Amino acid sequence: IILSDDEGGPLSSGCINVVTMPKSKRDKKVSLTKTTKKGLEVKQNLIEELRKCVDTYKYVFVLSVINMRNNKLKEVRNAWKHSRLFFGKNKVMMVALGRSPADEYKDNLHKVSKCLRGEVGLLFTSRTKEEVNDWFAQFKEADYARAGNKATFAVTLDAGPLEQFPHSMEPQLRQLGLPTALKKGIVTLLSDFEVCKEGNVLTPEQARILKLFGFEMAEFTVTLKSMWNSETTEFKQLAEDLEETKDQMEEEEEEKED
Repeated sequence: IILSDDEGGPLSSGCINVVTMPKSKRDKKVSLTKTTKKGLEVKQNLIEELRKCVDTYKYVFVLSVINMRNNKLKEVRNAWKHSRLFFGKNKVMMVALGRSPADEYKDNLHKVSKCLRGEVGLLFTSRTKEEVNDWFAQFKEADYARAGNKATFAVTLDAGPLEQFPHSMEPQLRQLGLPTALKKGIVTLLSDFEVCKEGNVLTPEQARILKLFGFEMAEFTVTLKSMWNSETTEFKQLAEDLEETKDQMEEEEEEKED
């Protein structure tokens, strides 16, 4: 606290101005009594929401996604606003539905839980199986492959100028393994370059090159694995037997780990 007169001079018996320094934000006290176990609360809310959807909608579909992309999934959500779509948190969804006949929320829902492996989601809807199947059969979106994907075709770049790239990108292209140089300010590929062969598992560098040159090798697709009818509590497997066998093997491995 600083005491001064109106003129800023020495303290006098006249009017006194009291100037207080602003409080530091660092001194702000946070009460730990308000801290909650947010993670547990989120899981409990998700379980309640899933069970509410079981009671609300006629069908539950297990959807399997190949080449997951968040932007594509957003398009699916927008198209199915009249229904509810859940992705991720497979173990929490299994708890909500039930892992066995003893703890399942409704009859045969534990069979739905057995399908929740890998990149899968739950679609709660009152639309028929035919409507759901037809829509997802038509919804296929091409995208760029990522590292770890297999090349669907061979790609070889021809030697010559690469005028689509600014000169500032030449060092980056060279770092990716391309034999490039600047010729009269133009990025130039000095020799033919094989990016990948069909069937190759793509490296990060190959995936980056394919994207830079506009080669799309991935396709976002959604298939129906199984369905459950809330009116009859009937469960029906929709995916191929090979896929189901793979899921069972993964389930056995997870149970061993647990």
